[in-house]
Amino acid sequence: MDVSVIEPIHATGTRPRREPAARTGCGVEATLSVIGGVWKPVLLFQLLRGKLRFNALCRLTPRATPRMITLQLRELEADGVVRRIVYPEVPPKVEYELTEFGQSLEPVLLAMRAWGQSFQARMDAAEAEPGGGSAQPRSICIAAG
Repeated sequence: MDVSVIEPIHATGTRPRREPAARTGCGVEATLSVIGGVWKPVLLFQLLRGKLRFNALCRLTPRATPRMITLQLRELEADGVVRRIVYPEVPPKVEYELTEFGQSLEPVLLAMRAWGQSFQARMDAAEAEPGGGSAQPRSICIAAG
């Protein structure tokens, strides 16, 4: 089976590059320019498990619209973090996977998950106290690997 990795081509014949945000030189700012936002870290975390098709990513992130997922994946692809693989089938089969560079985000994403779980536990404990506030539904993060 012939498999091709599709890279979007512009009129200039090169891959698209996102316009860099005005940077202060801070490493945190550089990281957030690539993985910042609500859905990028969630998509990247899901891709830690390996290749996933677009519909699988949609099912794993039901609160994100397919259009938003598409836009986020395109930005991650343009930044060299995600690879889009198109299989020449009818109907077309498209998979997404982390590049080697994207895989280097694993410790960052796992640390984000651990911190988020601690934060959720803290908020749940505060809500359990008298006058602690209303309970908010929590999203479920599927363990990678």
